[in-house]
Amino acid sequence: MLKHQKNNMQRIFARIIMVSLGAIIMALGLELFLVPNQIMDGGIVGVSIITAHLLNLPLGIFIFILNLPFIYLGYKQIGKTFALSTGLGITVLSAATLALHSLHPFTKDTLLATVFGGMILGIGVGIVIRYGGSLDGTEILAILFNSKTPFSVGEIIMFFNIAIFTVAGFIFTWEQAMYSILAYYIAYKMIDIVIQGLEESKSVYIISDEIDEIGQTIMDRLGRGVTFLHGEGAYTGNDKKVIFTVITRLEESKLKSIVAEIDDNAFLAIGNIAEVKGGRFKKKDIH
Repeated sequence: MLKHQKNNMQRIFARIIMVSLGAIIMALGLELFLVPNQIMDGGIVGVSIITAHLLNLPLGIFIFILNLPFIYLGYKQIGKTFALSTGLGITVLSAATLALHSLHPFTKDTLLATVFGGMILGIGVGIVIRYGGSLDGTEILAILFNSKTPFSVGEIIMFFNIAIFTVAGFIFTWEQAMYSILAYYIAYKMIDIVIQGLEESKSVYIISDEIDEIGQTIMDRLGRGVTFLHGEGAYTGNDKKVIFTVITRLEESKLKSIVAEIDDNAFLAIGNIAEVKGGRFKKKDIH
């Protein structure tokens, strides 16, 4: 019981530290790169940037105020842990942007600000999402509307951001709006990298008449464990053994070569995995 409580406290402490760190990193991207160069972010943060510009007030005030309703919605729609993590992240983000507001930007070159601002923003948001929080209420709003409209969460977020970038084009310039879309895309890709990691994991299914030899070779030459699943061909009705294993992106080419060497006609399906936990995923020595 004590060990379980200690582990829970460690997880909570790690979440507080990492959500706060992610929020501070996002604030750096906003205040030192994007906002001084009139480059937008999407979502509620984008609305906050426009509002702060029109009223000539610090960005942090509006990030906090405009996101408050979504923290409550997050509590109702997703749960208390998510709402608390999101509330912490938004509070730290607001405070950090207020603290950084008076500093000079790192660069006045719009392209550099777009690229590096988008990367830093994506790293910050990715860290917060990885630890169970959010720094923007748009996704919560999209989840709410998703149950009342025929559109998916992704489509609702896309429509919302198109509207924001269109407004930005009128308020700033259309050139700045295009830079904003580029920054948003860079941030989106960085979020994926932070959440999934550079050494992205992949799931592999293999069906072959040489399944035992393929399985043994994968263990010997890749150092990965394999699991044999039992299936049945729908057309022939024959029993089939199926290999399931998990590899990294860097091992994909070698695995394909192993399968092709043993059975060039083998069925091979490879898919991306966001996270792997437990089991025996740790790589063994190869020979």
